Amino acid sequence: MTAHDREHPRRSIRLDGYDYAESGAYFVTICTQDHLCLFGEIIDGDMRMTNPGDMVQAVWDELPSHYPGVSTDAFVVMPNHIHGIIMLASVGAGPRACPGSARSKEGQPQGVAPTRGGAPAMSLGDVVARFKTLTTRRYTEGVRQSGWWPFPGRLWQRNYYEHIIRNEQALNHIRRYIVGNPQRWAQDRENPAATAPEAPDAWRVERDSP
Repeated sequence: MTAHDREHPRRSIRLDGYDYAESGAYFVTICTQDHLCLFGEIIDGDMRMTNPGDMVQAVWDELPSHYPGVSTDAFVVMPNHIHGIIMLASVGAGPRACPGSARSKEGQPQGVAPTRGGAPAMSLGDVVARFKTLTTRRYTEGVRQSGWWPFPGRLWQRNYYEHIIRNEQALNHIRRYIVGNPQRWAQDRENPAATAPEAPDAWRVERDSP
């Protein structure tokens, strides 16, 4: 455990016994190993991405075209972590939207997946694992070919954080949280330099149950 982890502990929000292949929307946070700021810097409330940051954004945008039943929603690359919404849907009924469908800044879904008939093709853990694998592979290539800053051992932390989004109010609240994350970098709990980090689960609405 790093000094940052000891000072800013973040409890797991994974539910024991919950089937993360269940159709639905999930808010995920994935942090770099040791909270290294590899993807860019925040300047005047804007995220200025490095080439690795652009690569992470590109891999996220490609997920719906690679994996049936997976669509993406609001997303942000931060200096040392990402926040995003992943939607899982049943496969086997109805056409999927073109993989290149645009995702607005406010977080409209990219690549609309079918919603009934059959079972989801992938679990949330599968999607996160493949995202980590693809980004790690491309980052490693960038280190070898383009002189990107090397990462120590692994690019991402082993674990990740997720929250089941249960209704439209929670979905819209989390979308706003994600889009506004760069403006709150000084208070971000993942910021190694934060002196007064925001409360845990600051993204949560008071009532996000059905």
